[in-house]
Amino acid sequence: MTESRLDLDSDKMGRDLVSLVLTVVELLRQLMERQAIRRVEQGDLSDTQVDEIGTTLMLLDQRMTELCEQHGLRPEDLNLDLGPLGTLLPRRY
Repeated sequence: MTESRLDLDSDKMGRDLVSLVLTVVELLRQLMERQAIRRVEQGDLSDTQVDEIGTTLMLLDQRMTELCEQHGLRPEDLNLDLGPLGTLLPRRY
């Protein structure tokens, strides 16, 4: 019986894990952004709430950019190819 060994690159695994986590966070950020836009368009929010949501989404976008830079990722790296279904995130770039 031949013993096979799986050679794992821990740096690559760590980067792939960070990429996956940031992809999920980016998906949630985009969903929250779309929901906020819908609520603003429906007129459900006060001017103060609109300002707070806008500021929060802007800060979250900046933080995502910082995290990508910190881990050597580009925003376009935060996506999953789902084969015939296309990509998980819409292309923004």
